[in-house]
Amino acid sequence: MILYRPVGLNELRLIYESGLKAFPPRLPEQPFFYPVLNREYARQIALEWNTKSEPFAGYVTEFEVDDSYVSQFERQIVGGRQHEELWVPAERLDEFNRHIINAIRVIEAYFGDEFQGFVPEQFGLKGKNAV
Repeated sequence: MILYRPVGLNELRLIYESGLKAFPPRLPEQPFFYPVLNREYARQIALEWNTKSEPFAGYVTEFEVDDSYVSQFERQIVGGRQHEELWVPAERLDEFNRHIINAIRVIEAYFGDEFQGFVPEQFGLKGKNAV
């Protein structure tokens, strides 16, 4: 099954650190991992939520999970019909990650007006922003 996950810049960094193979553990106040079932819903969250709070960037990831494994999670509608997602208990995220087929892909990126970018310190530009 193809799934999508809207993420912010900090979560995206952790995904890259995993080699694009896994989503990071949930925070204590996040009891579920919520992959969504359609690109439009993921785009809406990345654009309307992630770009509105610091660091003002939202990304849509796309990934595939083994059909037989993912079928155990019920589809949840959390608004309109297009707002369909799976609720994966946080304590099962490691297991879920092991069922991801191939790499997690970043397919879209959105930036809010206040986005300043990221400049790695090793380039000697500490304290500067992308603008």
